[in-house]
Amino acid sequence: MVKRMRAREIGIELGDLPCGHFNAITDVPGVAVGHTTLIEGESVRTGVTVVQPHSGNMGAAPLFAGCHRINGNGELTGLEWVRESGMLGSPIAITNTFSVGVVRDALCSTRRTDGLPVVGETWDGDLNDIYGMHVTADHLHSALASAASGPVQEGNVGGGTGMICHEFKGGIGTASRLVPEDQGGWTVGALVQANYGSRSTLRVDGAPVGRVLTTDRVPSPFEDEETEQPPGTGSIIVVLATDAPLLPIQCDRLAIRAGVGLARMGGGLDDGSGDIFLAFATGNRGLPRTVLEGDVPQTVPVRMLPNGRMTPLFHAAAEATEAAILNALLAAGTVTGRDGTTAHGLAPDALLATLEEARLLRGGRS
Repeated sequence: MVKRMRAREIGIELGDLPCGHFNAITDVPGVAVGHTTLIEGESVRTGVTVVQPHSGNMGAAPLFAGCHRINGNGELTGLEWVRESGMLGSPIAITNTFSVGVVRDALCSTRRTDGLPVVGETWDGDLNDIYGMHVTADHLHSALASAASGPVQEGNVGGGTGMICHEFKGGIGTASRLVPEDQGGWTVGALVQANYGSRSTLRVDGAPVGRVLTTDRVPSPFEDEETEQPPGTGSIIVVLATDAPLLPIQCDRLAIRAGVGLARMGGGLDDGSGDIFLAFATGNRGLPRTVLEGDVPQTVPVRMLPNGRMTPLFHAAAEATEAAILNALLAAGTVTGRDGTTAHGLAPDALLATLEEARLLRGGRS
């Protein structure tokens, strides 16, 4: 069995900033992550992942948030109200494309939302019997109940169980970056559900690894005529969290920088992909709920980071997203699912063995 290791554990440090204690979105105080993983028989490979922005009722205690998309061939419900109000009043759940409805309804039943649950999806129909609609409300409730701070499971877990990324096994990944103390000392964390991209475009630390790790070396699941979709037609959901006191427009600006991290890995280039990003900031608590009962305060005190102090956060968001995607690839071992389709994991030793070759290839091209 291949030992699964994270990028920094095998000596790959993306970017310049240090990571938090767990190198996870949970390094942002109060943020918790939970999973329900469904692996049954030969064809069920799916699940639900939940990000809890804080331990309270999000409907009663919203946070400032923003969003962005590179390509919209995907879904993250509730974003119209995030755009309109600048508020996130829901936990964030991620699942497969055909289970958004049941997960959304289940979130409504928890009474932890403002009535507009935020639920994202990526397509797992090549490894999972997606038409079987195996995710239920109980699976969402279980993921919420398991949500915890600390280390986050990655790879073939939760909503990432059946995902494929750059023609390798993909899934859930996370990372964090710390802004230097003299620049604010803020934390930015990212969690991704990575299910996008072609082998040929994969880059690691700037090197064109995908041109070296061709299908001759590691087979692609899309060589099988039974697969539902060709490479590049998957999607990625990126959730960014920070403890900086950002206003909604600044959360929008932070969300945009997830696209920089995705681009560094070779993504964001396909018409068939849904590249959707959500950023929330915990630095302003005590905001009134968006649907109010009783008296509405005339004013609410808030803090904001001057725009001139945003640059370090932008770098942190890009680096955390890039690292989270690579962690997802490294954490996800080989999985065989529906109709015998096999997605091979990106083995750490194979990546390290080809990284120098890819760097040489990069050096020979203009």
